[in-house]
Amino acid sequence: MEIGIAGLLAGFLISIVTAPVGVSGAVFLLPVQLSVLHVPNPAVTPTNLLYNVVAGPGALLRYLRQGGFDRPLTRLLIAGTLPGVVLGAFLRVFALPGPRVFRLVVAAVLLPLGVWLCLRAVRPAPVARRRRDLPIVWLGLGVGTVGGIYGIGGGSILGPILAGSGIPMATVAPAALASTFVTSIAGAGTYGLIALTTDGGEIAPHWTLGLLCGLGGLIGGYLGARLQRHFPEAALRFLLGALAVALGVVYLFQAA
Repeated sequence: MEIGIAGLLAGFLISIVTAPVGVSGAVFLLPVQLSVLHVPNPAVTPTNLLYNVVAGPGALLRYLRQGGFDRPLTRLLIAGTLPGVVLGAFLRVFALPGPRVFRLVVAAVLLPLGVWLCLRAVRPAPVARRRRDLPIVWLGLGVGTVGGIYGIGGGSILGPILAGSGIPMATVAPAALASTFVTSIAGAGTYGLIALTTDGGEIAPHWTLGLLCGLGGLIGGYLGARLQRHFPEAALRFLLGALAVALGVVYLFQAA
């Protein structure tokens, strides 16, 4: 019961901060699962994806009500991240099962993401490039694969890249969250199928914990999306970036 309440609060607090910038709270929930909630490897990844599936509609509903959804951008993101997350799920189970290697992957994702967010907080984004000049689908495939390994769906990594390229955060955030939601459904389903065809005791998600974390994220994500217009974008990006860098350094040292 105590672990369930801790998961509910963690999902709520993380999502209320991350939803305004389009970053899935799963980026920061995974270290909480490993260190506080003690979810074993590799079950942490599908549990994270389950969190995304439950939590995602909260922020998405609010963004839909506010308007501004860029449907062409969302379709391009999903076209890349969807096959990538399925590939990442197989890599996670069959190629990266060990905790040491997994911690290195965690650090490799968090450190550049955090540095990127911090840089974009202190330096203005360049003039927006034409969208056709950005290889969005190929970028989506790459980060979708990493997202399938890490349990974040992929949009959480691609969102900061697009924002750094000059696309407004108000456009990037809902598109990135929509991509994360769709690819998380595919990723969670892939892990479920792998668990059915293998000795999947530690591959299947922790359903109760994932649902409780997701419920907290559902509420927090809705509130965070609502608050987006009231907080300085630079301050939110810097906070997220600093937290990501700190977590990445911790896991790098643990892996070493």
